Amino acid sequence: MAHADLDPIIAAFQSKDYKTAARLIKPLLQRSPPDPGVLLYAAKLQAVANHGEAAERYYRQVLQATTNPKLAMQARQGLEQLEQQIQDQRRQAIAAATADPDHSKPGFLILEAIAPDQRQAAAQHFARIFKLDPYTARFQMPNRGWRLYRMGAIGELQVYGQELRDAGIPAFWQPLDAVRQLHVFRVQYFQDLSNQSTVICQNEHGQTGALSFAWPEVTQRVKGLLPIFEQVVDLNSRRQVRRKDATQDYAQVYDLHIPGRNSIVRFCDCTYQFQSGVMFEDDAAMGGRSLRLSWNRLSQLLDHTLDAVPLWSDFTPFAESAINQLDLVMGLPHYLDLLRKAESTWDPAFHLYSSLVLLYNLSRSP
Repeated sequence: MAHADLDPIIAAFQSKDYKTAARLIKPLLQRSPPDPGVLLYAAKLQAVANHGEAAERYYRQVLQATTNPKLAMQARQGLEQLEQQIQDQRRQAIAAATADPDHSKPGFLILEAIAPDQRQAAAQHFARIFKLDPYTARFQMPNRGWRLYRMGAIGELQVYGQELRDAGIPAFWQPLDAVRQLHVFRVQYFQDLSNQSTVICQNEHGQTGALSFAWPEVTQRVKGLLPIFEQVVDLNSRRQVRRKDATQDYAQVYDLHIPGRNSIVRFCDCTYQFQSGVMFEDDAAMGGRSLRLSWNRLSQLLDHTLDAVPLWSDFTPFAESAINQLDLVMGLPHYLDLLRKAESTWDPAFHLYSSLVLLYNLSRSP
């Protein structure tokens, strides 16, 4: 394109007459292929209008279309300015959000699974938001289930979460206080099993009592396997004895969510008293000799009774993203009474996962 064709556009920019600049640029963009110089000013026009994504798109088109070092340098400078503006806006938003003491309390930022055909585009946005290269960003986004991506002040996490959502990346955030405020009932046994069932259980304060509920109150189910570790002796490559933790078994947990009461009703194979209350088929004859068979019967009964209720069972990938972070969280309960020789972050990871499922669905209910 002749330099003269750009002169009116340049003059309009110099006089800050962006309306005229837009009118002049529009027909020139329709030429095929559009001139890199026109693309550059189209990018600048979008930047002035605070349309960051459109400006970035035009700047990148300039870099792809030109061999002119001067134009390429201006496009790179434009991209750097856009990034600086985004960072400044984010800092201001975080400062405003965390100024409220309630918004400076700890919380969690969770990424949801993203469809395979959307991952490449999403990775570009994710990389920009968190200052990663696109290749690394793709591996940060979960293929299935949820990923605990970050912990920190809930106000800051909300800013990042909203940026992710605006970029089409599904994410949500919850404060730790919301998890703490849920009621958790650890079931010991069924006292009555009918349309209005009753369990003997312990509440979150360790008090034992009876809880009655109707099956239609249950709106979500959550299952999880929690590894039980034992220390074993092994030989390394030099045939030296070493001790390490190895998974010897799994505890099975089955949560029922009753959002109308802000409650989780928790069953666990390690703590359910199969010889008390309602006896399942063959339990008396088995004499408690097979915990696994008894648990399978209880689990199958819950599955059959609640077959129309959504089941969440992607705990393991969530836990793998959470267990190394939860050491840093003070005051996260788990309400699991497993016989462990040492504390394990798998337990609070399951309680966090189940609690997030309940809170996630509560936030989306009409």
